[in-house]
Amino acid sequence: MTSWLFGLAIFLTYLLGFVSAVLALMSSRTSQGAIAWIISLITMPYVAVPAYWIFGRPRFYGYVSARGERDTVLRRLLARYRDRFDPYLPDTVDTDIRAVEQLAMMPLTCSNRAELLIDGEATFDSLFAGIEQAEEYVLVQFFIVRDDDLGIELKHRLQRAAERAVRIYFLYDEIGSRGLGDRFLRDLAEAGVEVSAFRSSRGFKHRFQLNFRNHRKVLVVDGREGWLGGFNVGTEYLGQHPRHGHWRDTHLKLSGPSVLGLQEAFWEDWHWATGEMLSLNWTPWPSTLANQNVVIVPSGPADTQETASLLVQLAIHSSHERFWVTSPYFVPDQGVQDALRLAAMRGVDVRIMMPERPDHLLVFLSAFSFLPDMLRAGVKVYRYQPGFLHQKVMLVDDAAASVGTVNLDNRSFRLNFEITAVVPDRQFAAEVRLMLEHDFTDCRRVALEELTRRPLWRKLLSRAAYLLSPIQ
Repeated sequence: MTSWLFGLAIFLTYLLGFVSAVLALMSSRTSQGAIAWIISLITMPYVAVPAYWIFGRPRFYGYVSARGERDTVLRRLLARYRDRFDPYLPDTVDTDIRAVEQLAMMPLTCSNRAELLIDGEATFDSLFAGIEQAEEYVLVQFFIVRDDDLGIELKHRLQRAAERAVRIYFLYDEIGSRGLGDRFLRDLAEAGVEVSAFRSSRGFKHRFQLNFRNHRKVLVVDGREGWLGGFNVGTEYLGQHPRHGHWRDTHLKLSGPSVLGLQEAFWEDWHWATGEMLSLNWTPWPSTLANQNVVIVPSGPADTQETASLLVQLAIHSSHERFWVTSPYFVPDQGVQDALRLAAMRGVDVRIMMPERPDHLLVFLSAFSFLPDMLRAGVKVYRYQPGFLHQKVMLVDDAAASVGTVNLDNRSFRLNFEITAVVPDRQFAAEVRLMLEHDFTDCRRVALEELTRRPLWRKLLSRAAYLLSPIQ
């Protein structure tokens, strides 16, 4: 009897491995990923099956289902507010920006002001000032919120706003903010703040979807002002981490019709997490201080397209003079790697800025496996020296720039919910160029010999780490 049950368990395990392999074949977004999963699921189902159902599913089906369930209501609401964009649509839009609009499923709008916020002090001063000025509501969303001095300051600001009868909606990622204590959340709730985790594993059917994280950092005040960028909430983002030291990051403050794009992304995330449809202000408020064009690009595993990767490739292909990009985690897919090399071969000044000091060892090691080919093609690689580089910024010629949450790795391209502001404005591009030129003075340029002369064991280690890039 025991041997019969044991044999049945083995049969069912391999059967589940085979079924999972078929699902991997039909749904994996890359051939490399499909082959890796199929081989492991068939040969080692005891280990590979649970790993696949936690890490291997390529799309956030729960979010897709929820979107479908309330699509009619949502489309009606969005259609009403998007009709109000008509006075703020530019007369002409070039083909590259048309493609961005298609990826974003949001329009480019004018009458915006985009203000760069460089490093932590400027960013959190601006965020806290926005909360203090709120009259109707504040939408708060971060991947990481820590219960430290900075997190407590945010909590106190939100509590005081709630006391003024301002509606507060606080959304956090339960994995990124896993150290956030119940007391912190209870204090907010008792003050009248609406609090929710993103809950990517909501529901029995989707309980294994732990790999899909909400990496967005968004704050919206009254539908009039919004913030997004690289900063989470923790004292390390103010440069107080004992190992990382100085923290180099960039955030963006927006005012104008584009803020409603940030609000829409939050609205959808909040609905997924809670089932509620928030009553918000959907009237565009044009900026009186500037007239910049902005398009908001949300991206994530619920998209039908690989939005983030395609956005980066589009930016690279549209460059003629320079393409500069900064990312703390640089393990791009093959399409982005090829686009970077081709741009350099076309004579574009392609520069990649990344940290000297890693905070994720596998990601750091993976980059060494393909950087030699980048350097041979003419791509310039720089390592930031004074501390940890965390900003996610792109500069295209003197014409456009972007600030957002997307890293150049598989997790941001395919697994995380992200958001980016694309600003096709020459003045803004000039400000970003000046900022990055200053950052390059704090970098060292990587030479090809530095990588080719590494010992064999280091090269093997880098190649092994690169094989794990789909789940890093």
